[in-house]
Amino acid sequence: MFTRMTVTKPTGNYSDNIRRLREVLGSADAVVVGAGAGLSAAAGFTYTGERFQRYFSDFADKYGFHDMYSGGFYPFPALEEFWAYWSRYIFINRYMDAPKSVYSDLLSLIHDKDYFVITTNVDHCFQKAGVDKNRLFYTQGDYGLFQCSEPCCQETFDNENMIRQMKEQQKNMRIPSELLPVCPHCGRPMTMNLRADDKFVEDAGWHRAAERYEDFLRTRGQQKILFLELGVGYNTPAIIKYPFWRMTAANLGATYACINYREVICPEETAGRSIVINTDIGAVISVLLGESDDLDEW
Repeated sequence: MFTRMTVTKPTGNYSDNIRRLREVLGSADAVVVGAGAGLSAAAGFTYTGERFQRYFSDFADKYGFHDMYSGGFYPFPALEEFWAYWSRYIFINRYMDAPKSVYSDLLSLIHDKDYFVITTNVDHCFQKAGVDKNRLFYTQGDYGLFQCSEPCCQETFDNENMIRQMKEQQKNMRIPSELLPVCPHCGRPMTMNLRADDKFVEDAGWHRAAERYEDFLRTRGQQKILFLELGVGYNTPAIIKYPFWRMTAANLGATYACINYREVICPEETAGRSIVINTDIGAVISVLLGESDDLDEW
């Protein structure tokens, strides 16, 4: 469908694009938000640097990795060590609040609109901010859910109590063996409900959310829709980015907006109905909310 790409480069002055985004948001019949990891990074959920050192300096010293993402792939020699790392990881990235109010600010921006959110994030930030769960599709899972590693069933299990126990009772980067999570049906080890391979469990709640998302898109048809992409990269572009491009191209009343650092491009075919802004998502939301009017200083 798309023959060439228009790459938008930062110019140092974002005021025109932000004013245009404000106008489109105000006049839109519906808003579809597509959120990726960059949105959580803007909210302070960073996986490197000071935050990594604060929570994982002992793991860094022992195992030699220096960011949370790398730690998630480390071949720990025992499940007790694996879950010591992952219980701490899940606790700070799922059960602790994000340092910045970007998610609640975003909800303030769209709460009075006819909206739906699709996200590849698994940190539960939308739910904690108060987004209506009936308007949310979390496609890639949830840090707060376990599933059977086989899996023997299409069922997920809330893990908060287990994660808190693992975090509190671990010593020397190991949890007690009796805390190792096992499937209540078959006794096999549990794992996180995260899409990594064909064993990812799409439970009943996942399917209901997928159906609601498809129904939202179908019933809005050719309405004036804003497809608002926030912090989406190229790990899984087929989930949000490419569908947003296709739906914008198919609906002449639609506008595509992308806010992100660096990765801000749009198809040439829809460039006239696209807004791309290469900067901090939280800062743009603050301006759109009227908390800052210094557009011309950008």
